[in-house]
Amino acid sequence: MDLKEVMKTTFAAREFTDDPVDDATLHRILDVARFAPSGGNRQPWKVVVVKDPEKRKKVAEAGAPTFRRYLAQLVAGENPWNTIVPTKLTPEQIENGPDPSGYLAGVVSAPAVLVIFADLRVIASFDSTQDRIGVISGASIYPFVWNILLAARNEGLGGTLTTLVGSADADVQALFGMADHMVPAALLPIGVPVKQLTKLKRHAVAEIATIDHADGAPLGG
Repeated sequence: MDLKEVMKTTFAAREFTDDPVDDATLHRILDVARFAPSGGNRQPWKVVVVKDPEKRKKVAEAGAPTFRRYLAQLVAGENPWNTIVPTKLTPEQIENGPDPSGYLAGVVSAPAVLVIFADLRVIASFDSTQDRIGVISGASIYPFVWNILLAARNEGLGGTLTTLVGSADADVQALFGMADHMVPAALLPIGVPVKQLTKLKRHAVAEIATIDHADGAPLGG
C-alpha cells in the first residue's frame, strides 16, 4: 500500500474480527513506528503490550470514570472534557449517565492492546508557563502513536487512538510498574477491522488553511 493510500484510509477501527495479531506483526509495526520525530530526538516513549486478561480488565476499570463523564456530556450536547467551556452536569448526572463498560470491554478485548507511556523527564513543554491546558508536550509522543496506527493500516490492520487512561495516571502506572514521570498517553486496540473504511470524511483544505490571517484568503480557494 503506498503512503498516500495509507494516510487517506487510516480510520478509527473499533470492531475487530477474532483473527490474532502475533508478536512478529507487532514487532514490524513498532519497528517502523519508532522512526517518528520527537523533540531533540529523545524518543520519550515506552510501549506495553497487554496480554494478561486481568490487566486488560483493570485498564478498562481505570478508564471507566473518564469515559462515563465523556458519554454523559455527549448525551447532554456538550463537548466532553473541554477546558474552555466547563460541564454543566452534576456528579450525580454523570454517574447516572450511559454505562461505559460495553465500549471499554470491546477496547480491551481487541486482538492486541498497547499502552503507550510518555517520559516527562525528557519532553520539552514550551507552553508550560501559559495559563491554559498544555498541548506542546504531545508533539513528542503522538507522532509515534500515529505512526503505530499508520503501520498497522499498512499491515491490513486497524486501531483507535484512545486517551481515556490519561486521567488515571496513578492506577495505570501502578498496574504496569511505571515511575511517576512515565505517564499514560494512549491506549491502542489493534486488530483486523470488521469493516474496512476507505472513504473518510474530512474538511477541505480551503476550510482549514488561510493565508496570513485568521480571516485571510483560503489556501487554494
